[in-house]
Amino acid sequence: MKPQIIINRDREPAFAVIPYDEYRALMERLEWFEDLRDSKAFEEKLARGEEEEVPAEVVERLVGGESPVRVWREHRGLTQEDLGEQVGLSGSYLSQIESGKREGTVRVYAALARALGVDMDDLVAAGDDEWDT
Repeated sequence: MKPQIIINRDREPAFAVIPYDEYRALMERLEWFEDLRDSKAFEEKLARGEEEEVPAEVVERLVGGESPVRVWREHRGLTQEDLGEQVGLSGSYLSQIESGKREGTVRVYAALARALGVDMDDLVAAGDDEWDT
């Protein structure tokens, strides 16, 4: 690859022009290296206990539109009563949140997220207007 160098008024290189196919190849390599960097960072966090691997079944249920609170609660091996007790909610109130019959407050979702060890965003189904900005 031999780029065309464009010089500015101060006689300094300002731009390098390369064929578009070469540009695309460079961008693909850059993306590959970024993916590799992100993968290594994840593996390091995983080794330190700062990240966790999520089973495909959990991901499929979340992507399938199931209640994120229910999916994470069951993944953690908790009953509605267990989780409700941890966050100060009744099992029936939690059941209503999971079924979509009742909306929790931001405080409720923050408490649920802490108890389940996830980010609050992980408990809100994609497309929920309450969280879209």
